[in-house]
This record gives sequence, C-alpha cells and structure tokens, in this order.
Amino acid sequence: MTKKRIALTGAALGLASVVAHGQSTAQLQVEVQKAQAAAAQAQDAAKQAQAALQQALDAAARARQDAAATAAAAPSPAAGGPLTVSSGANSATLYGLIDITLVTKDHADAAGNRLTTPPVSWFSGNRWGLTGQHVASGDLSVIFRLESEFESQTGEMDTPGNLFNRDAWLGVQSKSLGKLTIGRQNALARDPAGSAVYGDPYGPAKANLDEGGYTNNNNFKQMIFYAGSATGTRYDRGVVWKKAFDRVVAGLGYQFGDVPGSFNTGSTKTGTLAYNGDHFTVAGFLTDANIANLQHRTQSIGGNVQVTPLVRLNAGYFHYTAEQGGHFGDRKDNAWTVSTKLTPAGAFDYELGYQVMRAHNAGTAGGFVQNAYSDTSGITGVASGDRKTLYGSAFYHLDKVTEFYLAADHLSTTGTYLAAQAHGFKTQTEFGVGMRYRF
Repeated sequence: MTKKRIALTGAALGLASVVAHGQSTAQLQVEVQKAQAAAAQAQDAAKQAQAALQQALDAAARARQDAAATAAAAPSPAAGGPLTVSSGANSATLYGLIDITLVTKDHADAAGNRLTTPPVSWFSGNRWGLTGQHVASGDLSVIFRLESEFESQTGEMDTPGNLFNRDAWLGVQSKSLGKLTIGRQNALARDPAGSAVYGDPYGPAKANLDEGGYTNNNNFKQMIFYAGSATGTRYDRGVVWKKAFDRVVAGLGYQFGDVPGSFNTGSTKTGTLAYNGDHFTVAGFLTDANIANLQHRTQSIGGNVQVTPLVRLNAGYFHYTAEQGGHFGDRKDNAWTVSTKLTPAGAFDYELGYQVMRAHNAGTAGGFVQNAYSDTSGITGVASGDRKTLYGSAFYHLDKVTEFYLAADHLSTTGTYLAAQAHGFKTQTEFGVGMRYRF
C-alpha cells in the first residue's frame, strides 16, 4: 500500500512538473517576443537618431564652408593681403601692388640737368592681377594667372595697348609633375629657379617654383637683361616647366618663334638648376636665343649664403655673347654682382650691392649701348668698357603689406661705354623715397 502511494505521489509530482514546465516555456516565448519588439523599436529609434546626427553634422559643415567663404571674400582690415574667393574645387585671388617713389637724379638729360619727380616706381612695377586654380584630381590642379602693370604716376598702362603685359598663362601643377605653364610669363632665367636668388638682395633666398626676381626701375636694373629672352625679360609664346626634387629645383623654358617658314627665328631655350642647402643656395642657367637670326647666349652661376640670421650674402657671374649685324663682329660681356641683406630684429631691413657689367664690342644705337638680348641686326656702332653701379636701401615695414623705403645708387662708366640713363655722362646719381602697399 505504501509503495502504491509513493508511486502515485511521484506520478502526480511529475505531471505537475510537466504542466509547470509547459506554462514556463509559453511565458518565456511571450517575454522573448516582447523583448524582440522592444529591440526593434530601439533599433528604429537609433536609426532616427543617427539620421538626425548626420543632418546636424552636414549643417555644421555647410556653416563652416559658408563662414570660410565669407572670411575669404571679406578679410578683416587688420589682415590685409589678397582677396580670395573659393567655391568647391575652384578658387581665384585678386591681388596687386602699388609702389610710389619720389626720385631726384643728376644728368637727367643731354644738358646734364637735375630732375626731381615721381617716375616709374623704383623697386616694383605697379600691378594688379588674378590668379587661381581648379583641383582636378588628387593633387593635380589647373592653374592660371593674368597680371597687368600700370604707371602709378599717370595711371597709364605700362605697355600701351597690352592689358596683361606681365602674365597671361594657363597650366597644370602637381607634386609628381611639377609646374607646367603656357603663355606670356617671366623668362625662366630670372625666376627663383634661376638667377633671382643671387641677382640682387631683394629676391628670395631659396629656389622655388614661383615667378619673380630682380627690381624694376633703377641704374642697377640692367643686370636682369642677361637673364632675358628674344622678347626681353618675359616670354611671349612661352612654355615653362619647373619641378622640385627635394633640395634640387630644375627648370626648362622654351619660347616659340613667330616668323612663318623659320621655326627658330624669335625662339629662346633656357635650362636652370638650383640646390637649396641648409644655409645656402647655389643656382645657374643657360640661355640660347635667336633674334633676327642672330644668336644670343648667356651662361650664369651664383648663389647666396645665410651667414647669420642677420646677414645674407649674394653673388653671381654672367657671361653673355651676341652675334651682331654688319661688320661689327660678336659682342662679349662678363658681368658680376655682389650684395648683402641685413635683417635685424624689428621693423627695418637694409640692402647694399655692387655690380659691374664689362662689355666688349657691344652694339650701340643712337649713341647708347643696347641691353642684352636686344635686336643687334641694325646696330650703328660698338663700344667697350665698364658700367659700375653701387646701390643701397633701407626699408621700414609698417605691417605685412605696407612699407616705406629710402634708396640710392651711383652709376659710373669707363671706356666708350655710355649709360642709357646717363645721356652720355660718365656718372649719374639717384636718390629715392617711396612707399609700397600690397593688396
């Protein structure tokens, strides 16, 4: 009897356990379904929150872009500098420079009279320009520049009838390709990839891919003509390639001729090479030009040394030869220049230079020696001798875009070399005071 009771009790307990287990499983399934529904709702809420966050981030990015564009289009007066407008992959910059100089000089005419007046600016041609780029793919950019020079004392074009007489070129640039430009632009030899790092103390210390170099209008300007071309110190119809290979900067320039049936007439070929050391730069160039089917050539080497943070020394040598018309034979020039730039702490800097242009059998026209790379097919005589110029300046930099300066030079000639500015006199002295503003 006892065994039966035990069996019945066990069976009852087992049946109760089965029933209870069935009820727990059903409840568990209900709870799981509830949890799954709650999770789905939470996932939907997370997606909505993520979408709202992305919209907020996009709005913030647009706000930053708008603020940057507004700041670029309307820089603060304290900042100064060029005006740049950007839109997506495109940007364009409006810039310029105004340089006013009051100059007094002796022997200003054939009678030897003195002239005191604001002439063409002493250091820098007054200009305005547009430059820009379009980022095409990766680091490849399409670049351009249009630059016009004007006379501040009259408001006239520097070259009448030629609006963009300084620059009118289009090109491409990337780290692997370098910089390739086509159109009117600087003669390569005068750029910072060539002689600009030693031609005078006003250029950059390091070779680079920019245009620029040498000062504009004074008695020591003539050294720049040795770095010229068949069309002067700028190429017409020019193609220029420049590239930096770590410390080395190389350049090749070609100017197409413009005479039908004669591909080389009016053409120029130039190669430049420079090395940027830690405290020095060495550079040089070779140029060969065909002017009226007569060959003009320059070989040059020079550089600069940053002796101390205060003192930079520059020096360079030029050898120029030119075929000449008639029975006058070839012209042969040897020229050299030395200069220094002093940059003490504060708002002032100082420059001092000396140069010698030693000409042998140089063609003359109207009694004056022609500049290098002039047309020598119709010269009327020749002259030999030295043209020596000592010059100096002091600059006060009011801020990053405005400066005042004092400048002077003294020109002397020997032999039969007559200075064009000196009207046949053996010496000429100039003094100038000026102001420059960049925008």
